[in-house]
Amino acid sequence: MQRTKIIESEVATPTSAGTATSISNATCVRLHNDTNGIATIGISTSVGAASTSYFSMPANSIEFLEKLSSEVIWTSPAIKASKVGFTN
Repeated sequence: MQRTKIIESEVATPTSAGTATSISNATCVRLHNDTNGIATIGISTSVGAASTSYFSMPANSIEFLEKLSSEVIWTSPAIKASKVGFTN
């Protein structure tokens, strides 16, 4: 059975591309949208980059995001994120 290993404590995600973060250079991020609305997640190669990819995350949901350690994320609205890994 696969388990989630928490590597760092949850933080609030930044809400603009100009303040995007790598979440401590994470390659796997646990996102928790604890709001009552849809959150938009932005992923880009650097802070403020023009080429951002987006996806929507339903209200009150959890998603695991795999990314390069150098890639940064931001969300609208702010949600919770933590650096995680997986174990068996």
